[in-house]
Amino acid sequence: MALYSEKVMDHFTHPRNVGEIENADGVGQVGNAKCGDIMKIYLKIDNDVITDVKFNTFGCGSAIASSSMATEMIKGKPVSQALELTNKAVVEALDGLPAYKLHCSVLAEEAVKSALKDYYDKNNIAYDHSLFPNCEDCGYCEIKKEK
Repeated sequence: MALYSEKVMDHFTHPRNVGEIENADGVGQVGNAKCGDIMKIYLKIDNDVITDVKFNTFGCGSAIASSSMATEMIKGKPVSQALELTNKAVVEALDGLPAYKLHCSVLAEEAVKSALKDYYDKNNIAYDHSLFPNCEDCGYCEIKKEK
């Protein structure tokens, strides 16, 4: 069995939605250069629907594939549906990731939610804070540094 699925390889070698959106309605960045993975997601939202989404990821093939798949999964969807995106859904859509690369799908989920939080903040829209990641307290980068 191959280490990576065909879908992972396809999204790594031909990533969708790469780039930036000028004047994005929401921008989210997660990760840390010390960890080796940084994801930045840009959202354009019209009438509560994500009309465009772009990403820039500095990281491994799994990080790029996870970013690409996550953007495909939320494009054209209402904000409320994008908020329901989970790392498990990203992994399933990619037909799996090796266990030691699952953190890439977590970062993809967190990047999307961070961009949505930015959108809410910019537009003074009330939201449930528990729905969004708190990167300062997650500890992922500290754990990875210790390995």
